[in-house]
Amino acid sequence: MKTIVITGAGSGIGRATAQAFLAAGWNVGLIGRRSEAIGETAAGNPAALVLPCDVTQPAEVGSAFAKAASLWGQLDALFNNAGMSAKSAPIDEISLEDWLAVSNVNITGMFLCARAAFGQMRRQQPQGGRIINNGSISAYVPRPGSTPYTMSKHAVTGLTRSLGLDGRAFNIACGQIDIGNALTDMARAQTKGVQQADGTIRVEPTIDVAEVAAAVLHMASLPLSVNVPFMTIMARDMPYIGRG
Repeated sequence: MKTIVITGAGSGIGRATAQAFLAAGWNVGLIGRRSEAIGETAAGNPAALVLPCDVTQPAEVGSAFAKAASLWGQLDALFNNAGMSAKSAPIDEISLEDWLAVSNVNITGMFLCARAAFGQMRRQQPQGGRIINNGSISAYVPRPGSTPYTMSKHAVTGLTRSLGLDGRAFNIACGQIDIGNALTDMARAQTKGVQQADGTIRVEPTIDVAEVAAAVLHMASLPLSVNVPFMTIMARDMPYIGRG
């Protein structure tokens, strides 16, 4: 049975993706800060491993991955999904505390989980595995007032490119999924109207989060000789192509 660890598994994209992998017959490690939330994702499924963990804490991350590896013996994939955003504002109105909160989760947390997964995949026999990072359309085209989030997602793209190169020697593939307007609690504002680059407020279309989960499952199910370096999945009519 194939194995995957999914971070941010207590809600949104992480929960939907975890449930898709469980339905497909994978062993799934559920990482999240809220034990109750990841327990709800597991829903008593014996293939789900609940791993309460703050991804910004190195010791907790190490412990979670060690527990999964000890139980399964092999880690086939990581969906490096945990992330957060900050309130939209010009950079001079963004507090240092808000910047650090976003960067700690979206950059440090991604790094720590990728490091733990990479190390396990490099040491195990047979060697190898796949890391899928949750990037964002904001890594290419930002929204107004999104400096911390946009900076963090550019960093994720750098992580993906570096791991994609460094992993070749160890049969480790790394790709990134950039998601536009999947209907989660974080994206619900799009259905009410969000600021555009020209200053107007417009309602934006969304897509079912299950479509994102299916895309991640497809990426993870490919043979390790194949990689999707970057995939963009988005609501067809959202203002991304031609945003500005």
